[in-house]
Amino acid sequence: MSTSESVVKVMLVDDHILVLEGIRARLEQEKGIEVVGQATDGVEALALVKDLKPDVVMMDVSMPNMNGIETTKIFQERHPDLKVLILSMHDNREYISQLMFHGAKGYILKDVSVEEMVRAIRTVADGATYICRAATETLFRHGETMDPVESKLTRREEAILSRVAKGLSSKAISNELNISVRTVETHRQNIKTKLHLNTTAELTKYAYDQQLL
Repeated sequence: MSTSESVVKVMLVDDHILVLEGIRARLEQEKGIEVVGQATDGVEALALVKDLKPDVVMMDVSMPNMNGIETTKIFQERHPDLKVLILSMHDNREYISQLMFHGAKGYILKDVSVEEMVRAIRTVADGATYICRAATETLFRHGETMDPVESKLTRREEAILSRVAKGLSSKAISNELNISVRTVETHRQNIKTKLHLNTTAELTKYAYDQQLL
């Protein structure tokens, strides 16, 4: 799709009605962008997307019923061609990493200009990735201060880490591996200690880098 020639159909998802209406009013003034609908949470967005058929879903992270991370994962599974652009107030590395890992094509903060918002929409609609400067700086700043990995994992720890990275709960992992939930939690803590990692996003990135997925 070439956004220079085609109209980009956008669906907005945010639980704040005033934010939705404000963004919609601004985008509707932009040539080549059509706002085809809006939703206030992930559940509603999933129900509407089949009929609205947007090219891009611009969505918040923190929402009731189903947040942006879970919704992005389901979009990726059910509608792999749909482009998800996150518009959030959270300059948070774990949010950014998880969302990009689960299929989001872009991440911008709510204080960006309309011009940058439009540029982000067009960029992800064309299949490229767009992360605003502040979010990019958050990713690199955190990455530079992380301690180097010193210890390798056992096979059991790798098996648990790969399942953590896939989004499984400790209970689900315990059922798959036929071990207790407490044992899973102990392994998870040992993995974090060995790798000097603290968040699920960091563990997921490590699993991906080590080809454990």
